[in-house]
Amino acid sequence: MLCYVHVPFCVSKCRYCAFHSIPFSSDDASFFVHLVKAEIIQWSKVLGAKHFDTVYFGGGTPSLLKPQQIAEIVSTLEKHFTIAQGAEITLEANPESIIQPGLLADLHALGINRLSLGLQSMSDTTLKVLGRPHTAKESRQAVHLARDVGFTNVSLDAIWGVPGQTLHNWAEDLQDIIALEPDHLSAYALTLEEGTVLARQAEDNLWLMPTDEAMAEMYIHTVERCQAAGLAHYEVSNFAHPGKESRHNYGYWTGIDYLGLGPSAVSTIKNHRWINPCPLVAYEQVIQNNKKRQEENLSRKTRNYEEIMLALRTTKGVGFEKLFPQKPIRPDCEMFHILTRLQDQGLIRLQSDSLSLTSSGMLVSNSIIELVLETMDHQHADTRLS
Repeated sequence: MLCYVHVPFCVSKCRYCAFHSIPFSSDDASFFVHLVKAEIIQWSKVLGAKHFDTVYFGGGTPSLLKPQQIAEIVSTLEKHFTIAQGAEITLEANPESIIQPGLLADLHALGINRLSLGLQSMSDTTLKVLGRPHTAKESRQAVHLARDVGFTNVSLDAIWGVPGQTLHNWAEDLQDIIALEPDHLSAYALTLEEGTVLARQAEDNLWLMPTDEAMAEMYIHTVERCQAAGLAHYEVSNFAHPGKESRHNYGYWTGIDYLGLGPSAVSTIKNHRWINPCPLVAYEQVIQNNKKRQEENLSRKTRNYEEIMLALRTTKGVGFEKLFPQKPIRPDCEMFHILTRLQDQGLIRLQSDSLSLTSSGMLVSNSIIELVLETMDHQHADTRLS
């Protein structure tokens, strides 16, 4: 089982961010830790003796919490659940928030063994466009400090397809990021989320966005450059050296149950899904006043479709047993014809028992996934009518 802790605090809101976050204050942070510890106790009474293979502090900016506050959350988890020996414990961090003397050493000492740094870019110009609160110099400093104190699993985040960016700009940026020798790299295409500053500015034509052709070139370059650096492409937007894949995120992609703690956090356990409310005051009502969380019972079909959708984002892909309700596979069925066509177009790989996307297919992964799921719906309808 996986455990995710959503830490909602940020010093400032980035121009592209649509995640739930609130301005940081030390009082709110203390209250947040108190509520999360109480939520852990509540869930332990519901779930019983579960064990976690990964713990992930995401946000927001989790590195704004004091190491002692993170330690309190981890120790409460250990008291009421079990954290597996050798568990992956990840902390997301902004570079400027962790370069103060001694902080990274304290985080490493308390058991954080994977650091995920939100660099986003090594270009100060791009960082300003994105509204990031740090500089490229601070990013280099953060990575070097992390290595100096003993972190052997450092992941870096990067964003491409930024307003005004060209393939040449991104290639130089990516080269500078790879020069930092990350163990893992998450490289995301910028998405203009509704309600964000960048989305509003784009609607007002204040920015010239890269064309679809330019975006495709950036993606292909990212895949080729990362692979040349020994970072294997194992998910649409993720690359890693062998053994450094994100165990936590891979758990999501392969359908492992997860418990979410904190405001706006989501939990999915068997066929049930719970969503914590936000902001902090609404979260408090759930924890201290027993207000019910938003809850959804997932049908078998819904859970199966979600697992297919997520698995197809990985280079491992999805097994045929999930795609073909009839066994053995009939060569005349609709799904077989569609997969054969996609393979002929160089978008997917068909192996003896599984389907996965090629790099070209990952460029249009959403369309392929939608087509596969629609075809499954047709198959199920045909089965019911026959």
